[in-house]
Amino acid sequence: MTTTTTPGLPRRRWAIAAAALAACAVLPAAAQTAAYPNKPVRIIVGFPAGTGPDIVARLLAQKLSEGWGNLGVIVDNKPGAGGLIAAGEAARAAPDGYTLMLAETGQMSIAPSTYSRLPYDPQKDFVPVSQVVTADFVLLVNPQKVPAKNVREFVDWSRQQKGLFMATFGAGTPGHFGAYMFGDAIGQKPEPVHYKTTADALGGLYSGDVAGVFATVGLAAPNVRSGKLVALGSTGGTRTPSLPDVPTIKEQGFANLEFTSWFGIVAPARTPPDIVARLNADIVRAVQSPEGRQKMQDAGFRATGTSREEFARAIADDTVTWGKAVAATGFKAD
Repeated sequence: MTTTTTPGLPRRRWAIAAAALAACAVLPAAAQTAAYPNKPVRIIVGFPAGTGPDIVARLLAQKLSEGWGNLGVIVDNKPGAGGLIAAGEAARAAPDGYTLMLAETGQMSIAPSTYSRLPYDPQKDFVPVSQVVTADFVLLVNPQKVPAKNVREFVDWSRQQKGLFMATFGAGTPGHFGAYMFGDAIGQKPEPVHYKTTADALGGLYSGDVAGVFATVGLAAPNVRSGKLVALGSTGGTRTPSLPDVPTIKEQGFANLEFTSWFGIVAPARTPPDIVARLNADIVRAVQSPEGRQKMQDAGFRATGTSREEFARAIADDTVTWGKAVAATGFKAD
C-alpha cells in the first residue's frame, strides 16, 4: 500500500502555525495599549509651581485627563538644579507609560554641554513623545530702577553702569545663555546672577540688584500688564501674541539675536512603542484642539503638538545650536 503526500501541505501548515504564533505575540502589547491608561499618570516637572513648565504641564494634564475619562493626571513638581534632579528621577522611573516628564530645552539640549556629569543621559535614558509648546523670552526691567523703554535705551544706560548684571533662573538654562547671546549682540559682557527660583530672580529685579532678566512670555506677561515691569523686547522671530505691542529684539536692530525654548513630553527609555504612540496621539489631539491651543496661547506659549520624529529632531538640532553658544562662553557648571 502506497501512501501519498500532498506537495506543499507541511509548508502551509508551518506558515499557518507561524502566523498564529505571531498573532499571539502581538496580543499582549495590543491588550496593553487598549487598557492604557487604567490608572493615574504622573508628569514630573523640574521647576516650581507657577513657572512656565508647571503652567504647561497643568494645562496639558487637564486636557489629557478629560480625554481619558477624568482618570487623573498628576503634576509632580521636583524643582532643583535647573531641572536636573527631576530628569534624573524620571530617567529611573519604570518604563510603563505611567511616569512622564515635561522636559525643557535646558535639561535635554543645553545640559550635555554645560555638565561633564549628569544624573541621566538625554539621548539614552528618554524617548521623545511630543513637543507641546515653544516659548519666546522677553527682556524685562524694573521701571523704577532702569529708565529705558526699548532695547537701545537699555544698552545706552547699561554702558554707563559698572557692569551689566543679568538675573537667571539657574545656571545652564536658556535664559542664562540668552544673556550671553544678548551681550554678544550689544558688545558687552554680561554678569549672570543665578537665582534658585523665579520669585528670587524677580526679587533681585525689584531690588535693583540686577538690571534685567530674560523671562518666558508666560511669566513676563502678567508682570508687564500690571505695570510692575517693562518689556523691552522679545526674542522670537515674530512678535508674541500675548504681548503684541512689544517689538522683537530683531526689529530693534539686533538681527542676529533670536532664541526660544520649548517644553515637551518625554518618557523613560524602553517604554513600549505602542504606549508611546498612544501618548503622542492623545497629546497632539489635546494640544491642537481649539480649546487646548487657545489656553496655551493665553498662558503665553505657542502650541505645537508634534510627531515623535519632529520632537527628536528638535532636541538634536538644539543640542548643536546651544552647544555652540555654551562653547563660546567657556562656561562649565562642574
